[in-house]
Amino acid sequence: QVQLVESGGGLVQAGDSLRLSCAASGRTFRVYYMGWFRQAPGKEREFVAAISRSSDSTNYADSVKGRFTISSDNAKNTVYLQVNSLKPEDTAVYHCAAGPDGIRWNYWGQGTQVTVSS
Repeated sequence: QVQLVESGGGLVQAGDSLRLSCAASGRTFRVYYMGWFRQAPGKEREFVAAISRSSDSTNYADSVKGRFTISSDNAKNTVYLQVNSLKPEDTAVYHCAAGPDGIRWNYWGQGTQVTVSS
C-alpha cells in the first residue's frame, strides 16, 4: 500500500498563493505518477495536474495552466503544487493521488481544503 498525506491548504484571498504538499510513504516503488485533483462543493472531482516520477512529464488542466506548477522531490517522496493567482473558483478540497501510469490512480490522500475569498 501507499499512504498519501496532503498539507498546505488554508483560507486565502483572491490573488494569493499557496504551496500544497503531498508526502508519500509505504510501497512507493509502485508509484510512477503522482497527481492532484480537486473537488468543489456540489461538483465532480476534477483533474488538476500530474507529474511522472522522473519529473520529465507534467500535465495540467486548462483551467490552471500558467497559474499552478507541480513539482516533486523524490528524495523526500513528496510532490508539491504551487498555486498562484488564486481565484474564488479554485475553492475546493485538493486531493493527492498516485498510480502506475498517469491514467489509473490507485491511491488517494484525504485532501486539504483551499478556500479563496473574493
